[in-house]
Amino acid sequence: MTTSDDARPLRAAVLGTGAWGTTFAAVMADAGCSVRLWGRSPEVVAEISSGGRNSRNLPGVELPAAVTASTDLHATASDVDVLVVALPSQSVREVLAPLAGTLPDRTVVVSLMKGVELGTHQRMSEVLAQVLRIGSDRVAVVSGPNLAKEIAAHQPAGAVVAAERHEVAELVARSCAAPYFRPYTHTDVVGVELGGALKNVIALVVGMAQGRGYGDNTKALIITRGLAETARLGAALGAQPETFAGLAGMGDLVATCASPLSRNHTLGAHVGAGMSLEDALTATGGTAEGVKSCRSVLELARAHGVDMPMTQAVVAVLHEGWPVAEMTAMLLARPLKHERG
Repeated sequence: MTTSDDARPLRAAVLGTGAWGTTFAAVMADAGCSVRLWGRSPEVVAEISSGGRNSRNLPGVELPAAVTASTDLHATASDVDVLVVALPSQSVREVLAPLAGTLPDRTVVVSLMKGVELGTHQRMSEVLAQVLRIGSDRVAVVSGPNLAKEIAAHQPAGAVVAAERHEVAELVARSCAAPYFRPYTHTDVVGVELGGALKNVIALVVGMAQGRGYGDNTKALIITRGLAETARLGAALGAQPETFAGLAGMGDLVATCASPLSRNHTLGAHVGAGMSLEDALTATGGTAEGVKSCRSVLELARAHGVDMPMTQAVVAVLHEGWPVAEMTAMLLARPLKHERG
């Protein structure tokens, strides 16, 4: 059983009742934690509390009895060892503002979010530390090939838990080490977060290519060059290069780019097939983080002088009205260069 220093079960809270937040709450319960879920929807919270299900966001899955739910943000987040945040990346600052300065000193905060904030260009761990008024050494990030529906079905999966202090990463890893979910620890917070943010953008490009009828050669080209693009930005921000060869880099990228369960991949396919962004968002359902974060990632890259052609292309298609065919021609017409360039 996962226990705290005083030998009681770890107390955890998960903010966000989307598919991944709900699934991660179940993982933590299966790892031995007592878990409280917070959500805005009274209907979703009531169903979780009374029936152990979240039919809206995770249909067909029965949640462990150790998972409870509430719409009271302060009550959910109070007196916990691990506070997990699984909210849309562009709204997290507004939602968490009421909790600023209220967390106990022992509480570790965990980001499940994969994005870069618009305007500030901050990674989600930086946003959490700032809005909650805690030290960055109390923030951990979890990232990897983590498609919620597969994990909810107890299919074997793994992830990377990264934190500045190894003992913080170890605590979070203990809190989510379930029989079907294996966490690995790391201290490269920057690399792990960038891998998660950029894979959404690259998955949009893969989806667009699929929507136009392109095959596996094109998919492999995009994934490989997308990883190179991610590594370039990582190097500029001080990430460790080997991080991008692991679960939070290549692992997450492959899963997100290849799976129809990925909302970013699905939305990209709709756009590639000719849908407008508005119609594609409706058809996809849920949050496709790459749609908004592609702009903040591109701004971050430009601020550091990093060339990000695929990210630039996604922004051009989704937010500047470029046809996908024109984007493809632009990428293929770039000057020839060494592969490591």
